[in-house]
Amino acid sequence: MQVAFVGEALIDFTGSPARPLAFQGHAGGSPLNAAVACARLGVPTAYLTQLSTDLFGEQLLGHLQANGIDTSLVTRSSAPSTLAFVERGDRTNRYAFFTTGSADAAWSPQPVPRLPTTCRALHFGSISLLREPGATAITALVRAHAGRLIVVFDPNVRLGLIDDLPAYRERFDTWRRLVTVLKLSDEDVAALAPGGPPVEAAARWLRQGDEPGPSAVVVTQGGQGATLLRRGRPPMPVPAPAVTVRDTIGAGDTFGAALTVALLEAGVGTDADLQALDDAAWRAALEFAAAAAALNCEREGADPPDRSAVTAALAGRR
Repeated sequence: MQVAFVGEALIDFTGSPARPLAFQGHAGGSPLNAAVACARLGVPTAYLTQLSTDLFGEQLLGHLQANGIDTSLVTRSSAPSTLAFVERGDRTNRYAFFTTGSADAAWSPQPVPRLPTTCRALHFGSISLLREPGATAITALVRAHAGRLIVVFDPNVRLGLIDDLPAYRERFDTWRRLVTVLKLSDEDVAALAPGGPPVEAAARWLRQGDEPGPSAVVVTQGGQGATLLRRGRPPMPVPAPAVTVRDTIGAGDTFGAALTVALLEAGVGTDADLQALDDAAWRAALEFAAAAAALNCEREGADPPDRSAVTAALAGRR
């Protein structure tokens, strides 16, 4: 494996305002969507979670394996699968989650898995950080590997699942101090640091001097594109490609995965490499990520593109 993802694995039942009770099931979960995106872009990918032995868990395991993802670190449980119901909107979606006692929330391997030396990046985030004992286990996994490889954090905030927002913001500050790249949406920023422009608020989370924290923060803003923030350098905005949006589910996940792929292919293997990356390489990585996310938006559900589709899309815009 070159990239490992850890977090929830669930079934998204998606509907629409026009047909609110006509739901279609899809394999999902933010980290799982990102793992599929990474694998489809041709990078050896592994997933860490606990899957149920119920019918949904079997579907999730099959989905991971059908996409060529290494599931050797996946454990199994008789606890039920997490389910999510999604109502699509024009710009964002509404979610209802059923997570109590689920298999992925109970993920707590002992000892904490040690990723192989071939692994160059670790992704984490989303609702897996809201439930115990999984949240503590994921934090321990990240802490054990911080500084050894590129750590990417996508909080994917779901306010409807957060009982104590001030406490969550404190834990977010703990997590962001462990990471190399912080990728989040403008909606995430508004939940975590309300009251100001998202890009200005997110800039405060960059590493300051010797203080722990990310070397790069990327804020995605839907159809307005994304903005890269680095300490001591001006913000770098990248526009979103113009596409006919069919569904936004998985777009942010695809962006984060594709960004990691592009950074690894640019030679990034350590935090020092990331800080040394020049503007041209960063812009190419962000454009690659934006193209992948845009292609996902043209499809139903979270359905990340493969490498050939992203390459063709980029070639067509030059």
